[in-house]
Formats: sequence, structure tokens, C-alpha cells
Amino acid sequence: MLIEGPMNITITDPVDGQGKVLVILFTPEFQALSLQEQDRQFRNYMEMLASHINGQDPVDEKNRAGMVIIYQFAEQLLPHIVSGDLALEERIVLQIRQESQAVALTDLLAPGSH
Repeated sequence: MLIEGPMNITITDPVDGQGKVLVILFTPEFQALSLQEQDRQFRNYMEMLASHINGQDPVDEKNRAGMVIIYQFAEQLLPHIVSGDLALEERIVLQIRQESQAVALTDLLAPGSH
């Protein structure tokens, strides 16, 4: 499922083969915005995720579970985006060890599932 937003998220296999690794990069367009506009757009992105998670739209359960993980991660990032203390040009690497979460993210972010 394609989720347009301020972050590009790719998923890879970790060296140890346990779970999955998410590599998160903020888009150049998002990085170029003012701090106030970044705050607004990131909150809009989170609202859109929440509406897909909580809505009655046709999102299968694996995609919904993947969106919940992305939402939870975004929730942790929000205060740092608002304060401007996050280096948006740096990539963020997040390792997911729990197999059910890794599968949900793989399904959500897999090419061709969009």
C-alpha cells in the first residue's frame, strides 16, 4: 500500500537474519520546509495514518498492523520534529525483531503491494 508522506521507508534484511531493518529518510521536499511547516505536514501525515488505521476503508489487517508500527514510530519522532532537534538529512535505521511485526511491515512496504 502506498502511503505518501514526509518519509521514504525501505525495508531490508539484517545481517543476522533476525526480523527486518527499516531505513527511514526524510524527503528533500520535507527537509526544505520551515520548522512550522514541517510540524504541520508531519501532523497531517500522522492524522492520515490514523484515519487508515481506525477507518472503515478497505485496508487488510497486515497493512493495518504495519501502519500502526509506522504511526508509533512517527509518534516518537514528532516532539523532535517540532523542536527542530532532529537531523532530517540523516537516515534512521530501525530494527524490528518481532517476526509478526516484521511480516506486517514487509507486506505494507513491499513493492507491488501499492
